[in-house]
Amino acid sequence: MEVLVQWFTDNLSQFISAEMVIFIISMVPILELRGGLLAASLLKIPAATAIPICIIGNIIPIPFILLFIRQIFKLMKKTKIFHGLIEKLENRAMGKSDQIKKYEFWGLMLFVGIPLPGTGAWTGALIASLLEVDIKKSSLAILGGIIMATVIMYVVSYGLVGNIVH
Repeated sequence: MEVLVQWFTDNLSQFISAEMVIFIISMVPILELRGGLLAASLLKIPAATAIPICIIGNIIPIPFILLFIRQIFKLMKKTKIFHGLIEKLENRAMGKSDQIKKYEFWGLMLFVGIPLPGTGAWTGALIASLLEVDIKKSSLAILGGIIMATVIMYVVSYGLVGNIVH
């Protein structure tokens, strides 16, 4: 993840503001808020500025995923080009869904909130959509997970990494 964050930071910061860089990074799957806060600490953006930008960037794609991803996947699976890719994405997401199936709200919140590879708001929203979890329940769980991830990544990015880098 650090390599991707560095690449985005190096390549985007020449053209747009540092705040816009972290906003975009926070919207990108895989990187999300975790990458945005890491980039913010590297770009020396104060945490009070970075946190709301990263949260908003991470939240923006979620309603679209929850509302439309099943229909989009259904259409894409009808094409030869995307059928295999969509099957792979669905299988990968569902392979991580055990705790969400078992604990639903709390499982989804923990899945989104604990910043490990393959977890996060994008994957959590995809799994919730595929499992047809109630949209209100899944939205609240994902928001709670994003807040949890924010606290953890703040400590890591501005505490541990921030002290090493600065």
